[in-house]
Amino acid sequence: MCGFVYMMSDKPRGVIYTGVTSDLQGRIWEHRNEVREGFTSKYQAKNLIWFERHPNIVLAIQCEKSLKRYRREWKIRLIEELNPTWLVLYEEIDRIDNPYMPHRNTTRWNDYN
Repeated sequence: MCGFVYMMSDKPRGVIYTGVTSDLQGRIWEHRNEVREGFTSKYQAKNLIWFERHPNIVLAIQCEKSLKRYRREWKIRLIEELNPTWLVLYEEIDRIDNPYMPHRNTTRWNDYN
């Protein structure tokens, strides 16, 4: 089962929330419908603006933890590489594939083959 790291926002260059899940469509639906109280409901971050597929949830969790340490400017650059105009990607989940591939020299390369 694959895992996904994703980012949500309230508007272009607005608040950014980073999360991880094994069911991207279901989890984003929960955010959009405020199934649970939390950051995304408090700040109205209901727009899926970026996501990345990993071969399993463990690697996705590692990536999410790493992304949360990065500065906002770096996250904005990452978002805009995939989604330069900050379109809401919820309806595009099945049409976009954004697999993460580490640099060949990293120790995790074999996890992604």
